[in-house]
Amino acid sequence: MSEQKASDFDVRIKPMLEVDVPDVLEIERQGHSFPWTEAIFRDSFRGNYRLWTAWAEERLLGFAVVAYLFDEAHLLNLCVSPKVQGQGIGRRLLRHLVAEASLDHIWQIILEVRVSNDAAYHLYKSEGFRQIGRRPDYYPAAEGREDARVMAFSLRD
Repeated sequence: MSEQKASDFDVRIKPMLEVDVPDVLEIERQGHSFPWTEAIFRDSFRGNYRLWTAWAEERLLGFAVVAYLFDEAHLLNLCVSPKVQGQGIGRRLLRHLVAEASLDHIWQIILEVRVSNDAAYHLYKSEGFRQIGRRPDYYPAAEGREDARVMAFSLRD
């Protein structure tokens, strides 16, 4: 499937199930230098979290983890398999979680993104997120720590 574009196959977004965790972990390990652990993912199966997966046929392409706190959502993790990055999967997951947050009466979505992650930053910016701050030394890095951009998307006008 690595030769196909996202537009060439039917991508379905559906809730993550605990049985999906091994495949999610594989994508997480491929996509991040400092991946989440299995325990972190399993701890996310709680009422105030929304976990989404993107599938084509029977293959997991990516996922998103969102925590709800009152009327605000925090996008904690969005990752797409390196084999299909740049094909719109991340954008589809992002649009889906924004639409679901709106249905859930969330008024704002916030996230952090590494300052070095230009692709993710430009995706979020192109979808209407704006930078509202910066968190110094937020992420672990190969040499020390890395700052995060804090971004927000308002679901109210």
